Amino acid sequence: MIEDDGYFGEKIAADYDRSAADMFRPGVVDPAVDVLTALAGSGPALELGIGTGRVALPLAARGVPVHGIDMSRAMVDRLRAKPGGDAIGVTIGDFATARVEKTFSLAYLVFNTIMNLTTQDAQVDCFRNVAAHLAPGGCFVVEVMVPELRKLPAGQNAVPFHISESRWAFDAYDVATQAMSSHYVTITDGRAEHWSIPFRYVWPAELDLMARLAGLRLRDRWEDWTREPFTSESGKHVSVWEKPR
Repeated sequence: MIEDDGYFGEKIAADYDRSAADMFRPGVVDPAVDVLTALAGSGPALELGIGTGRVALPLAARGVPVHGIDMSRAMVDRLRAKPGGDAIGVTIGDFATARVEKTFSLAYLVFNTIMNLTTQDAQVDCFRNVAAHLAPGGCFVVEVMVPELRKLPAGQNAVPFHISESRWAFDAYDVATQAMSSHYVTITDGRAEHWSIPFRYVWPAELDLMARLAGLRLRDRWEDWTREPFTSESGKHVSVWEKPR
């Protein structure tokens, strides 16, 4: 852990927007904001793991009031420094348990961030926490990868996802515990630097059971933000659970 900011301390936050630049492209962000705007309606939205505001800022620009929860003050400082960032309320804390004294029509958790909760209990707590914040009829949206275990031949526990002259990245899996970790190796002036972050991968059906435990029911599941059908070949899913009226 890096002080009180979890795994997203000052060093990571300072370079986050550049290192994740592909995720900030309009072609990636706009479809997500389209879906979230439609689901929020006239009510406010709660973003879990708001970070530097990749989704929150354009969603707020559409007229949706946004409040965030995030453990990393360093990431939130970057949000605050951006145009419009100081108008977004943020609660500092663990989004599995931190409470906001407000009711929301939408809560969302994007870019695999549900896996930052590294135990099943914490993931269940997250669903229960969201359910407590949602108004009747409100929705919880999660965007997360499908575990890539099909890419693991017998005896192998790692899947590379980036290889270049200056950067290597791979995911390591423990199929017995559903623990995984992402590893990044950066080469600068012939010197290698390694950074890793732990996750807990989670299956769609498992998330549905967590939702049921929290009193939510599945409303939609798509392959991506363009609402393409989710199939056995999909590499990720965008799932929407609803709190009954």
